[in-house]
Amino acid sequence: MKTNRKLKMGMVGGGSGAFIGGIHRMAAQLDGQIELVCGVFSSDADKSIAFGKEIYLDEDRLYRTFDEMMASEARRPEEERMDFVSIVTQNNMHFAPAMSALDHGFPVIIDKPLCFTMDEAKQLRAKVKSTGLPFGLTYTYAYYPMLIQAKAMVKNHEIGKVRKIMVEYPQGWLSDKLEDTGQKQAAWRSDPQKAGISNCFGDIGTHCGHLAEYISGLKITEVLAELNAFVPGRTLDDDADVFFRMEQQAQGVISASQVAHGDENNLKFRIYGEEGALEWSNTDHNTLLVKKQGAPTQIYRTGVDHSYLHEETHLNMRTPSGHPEGYIEAFANIYRNFSDHVRQFKVHSSPDSGGTYPNIDDGFKGMALVAAVVASSADGNIWTKIKDYT
Repeated sequence: MKTNRKLKMGMVGGGSGAFIGGIHRMAAQLDGQIELVCGVFSSDADKSIAFGKEIYLDEDRLYRTFDEMMASEARRPEEERMDFVSIVTQNNMHFAPAMSALDHGFPVIIDKPLCFTMDEAKQLRAKVKSTGLPFGLTYTYAYYPMLIQAKAMVKNHEIGKVRKIMVEYPQGWLSDKLEDTGQKQAAWRSDPQKAGISNCFGDIGTHCGHLAEYISGLKITEVLAELNAFVPGRTLDDDADVFFRMEQQAQGVISASQVAHGDENNLKFRIYGEEGALEWSNTDHNTLLVKKQGAPTQIYRTGVDHSYLHEETHLNMRTPSGHPEGYIEAFANIYRNFSDHVRQFKVHSSPDSGGTYPNIDDGFKGMALVAAVVASSADGNIWTKIKDYT
């Protein structure tokens, strides 16, 4: 493969009216390393092709099904075909296009969760391991610069041994039964046939679990959970409270809700060690608070001109201090790191050639965590070990 060109991306899902497709396209193209060349943007072939024309893709790269796209792209000369595919469909439509892409030799980046069921997760993980192809997930919040800084500080023992983690993620958008109004995002997320076994925890609680493990470097081993559907007539959970235990005797709590009136994406992360604590909030994502008992709270700020930040933090920032870096940039960090790995993989054909991004193991652990949380709640709020976690 020639390395002096942009990587070519295909996309499955994310067409007209989609919630997240446009975000993925903007993030992928932010650093000038990736270009979108083909896609299947809807299960309705006519709508898919019409949308592809709206964003000015070549008509011969607009496909009617994802299988047609994988097969057709695989037949193209290497310098013309797509280099990887981004899958941004609803949960129950993740598995089939991901397997088709891997079968045809294409790396995959996929919106979380990994797939629909644990059986699908096992099959996907086995397929990725056997092919060695790069496979990424967009656990976006972990790639805000100040959370990368938090991870580096914990790894560098700057707060001592981790004792406790608290993650909260309140939203209010499902406080009313929007699924009965025809609102597309509410309709599929509240439908077990499309969302899976959990709505609230599967949608936003899994971000909390990923952050707890990502920043601490420790695995969650068991959970005690209570899921609720507060809105009458709603089948899946819209609220979740979870105690969790981790390796090295660390403990924590996750509180996630989609019926918290007035809250948008009010994610907050706190980690307490034997020698200090760190705190971050999505409402002020350029700030990391560093706390020591009996001392003034320190305020760390994102910015490429701050020498006190760790090297890995600087590698995931783009702007001088005082200029905000947000959601698109965090997404873009994942796409950039993933595309770097794809580029290396194509040159060296090695699955171990690099890449700092959420991978197939992170996606699998997310599925296993959701399964354990649902089981704990259903069995009467009991401590439940996470199965198949390794």
